[in-house]
Amino acid sequence: MKKPINLRSIDLNLLVFFDALMSERHVTRAANKVSISQSAMSNALSRLRHVFKDDLFIRTSKGMEPTLRAFELGQSIGQILQQTSRLMSSDIHFDPLISNRSYSIRMSDLIAALVLPVLVNNLSSSAPNISLDILHISPEKTVELLESDQLDIALSTDLEHNNSIRSQALISDRMVCILRKGHPLSSGKLTLKKFLDGRHLRVSMSPTDIRFVDNVLASQGHKRDVVLNVPHWLLIPEILKKTDLIAVISERLASNFTNEDLVLRPLPFMANYFHWTMYWHKRYEHSQSHQWLRGLIVSSSLIYK
Repeated sequence: MKKPINLRSIDLNLLVFFDALMSERHVTRAANKVSISQSAMSNALSRLRHVFKDDLFIRTSKGMEPTLRAFELGQSIGQILQQTSRLMSSDIHFDPLISNRSYSIRMSDLIAALVLPVLVNNLSSSAPNISLDILHISPEKTVELLESDQLDIALSTDLEHNNSIRSQALISDRMVCILRKGHPLSSGKLTLKKFLDGRHLRVSMSPTDIRFVDNVLASQGHKRDVVLNVPHWLLIPEILKKTDLIAVISERLASNFTNEDLVLRPLPFMANYFHWTMYWHKRYEHSQSHQWLRGLIVSSSLIYK
């Protein structure tokens, strides 16, 4: 049986030094990042190699290239340091005016376009040193990262999750049809037949588009003619202005595009309202710093009430 490592014999600062080397890929820059000398960082690298029985970083003409073992360790060590930082920081005396915390938030470009401008403006005055890391990841991965404490908050809709995830509805929305002014279907009644006869643009990464459009059509025995899939909602306006394609998009977001030679039409089938919702893990239910951020997100969404 392999003998377990005696943690008392290991300087846990080595994890900090490893993380700096992973991010900088250069001994001098990594040393500067954690405020130690270059020789001390070189010594730390030697000790890391001894502990993990691997070269970890190989010197190349472009800097220090991580080995496969280093890449394996990198994510786990990053998580350990993030969780340790949260553990050691005092939540009781949290003051957003002086805090330099960083929060990770899941948003698609759609919900980010709605909420982020106001949120960042509010942060600049109430918490000038706080930073946000915005991620766009799949719904399944979102729940996984919330549960593993790699994500602070998620803004999405209809996430499937267990009882460990809390939620709060933010913005009511529905899907509408959007197309260019002068499009053959831009005037007159948009019937289901005309809609289905058109050529469509779809956001392929988004379950929102599929859930509220394609799934509804499929339940009625219909299918639209999708000729272009794109990964981001904000690509839609420029593509539609130059083509005769049709797209289905959030009414909240589409209202920002009506001055760009685009028009909105109601969908020719039942389009239920849904809510953009904020999600977080129950471990932060009573955290002062987390409650503050959630409150700021809620207030930043109030312009859509």
